Amino acid sequence: MASATGEGIAVLDAQTCWQLLAGEEVGRLAVAVHQHPDIFPVNYAVDAETIVFRTAEGSKLFALFVDSAVAFEVDSYYAESGTAWSVVIKGRAAEIPMQDLLDDVAFPLFSWTATPKPRFVRVVPDEITGRRFHVVQRRPGPIG
Repeated sequence: MASATGEGIAVLDAQTCWQLLAGEEVGRLAVAVHQHPDIFPVNYAVDAETIVFRTAEGSKLFALFVDSAVAFEVDSYYAESGTAWSVVIKGRAAEIPMQDLLDDVAFPLFSWTATPKPRFVRVVPDEITGRRFHVVQRRPGPIG
């Protein structure tokens, strides 16, 4: 369900946001790394109204240990209808202890890269917001 604003933007309810998120595989995780914002593309899965992704040791995991506050965004564009949507989650991220993963092979989340990503992270939302809108026509040719 969505409610329209005066600008032709539909505000999406939480259920619709989760349905859209469940239909995609790649999102962007925003964290603070050494007191500077950084964004990482991650492949993810929706699990009981949370986001789960795999990672290796490095900047993302380090940032989450320092400050668990994150933002997570997914969006999509449908050329045939000229519509787009964007969903943003603001919340907390924490590594999932291995003992809580009964079988990591059975969990439906696999890395797109050959780099081993043995650590699982769960993003628990404090807030989820979404918008759907029509994309305006682009200007033809270069500007200037």
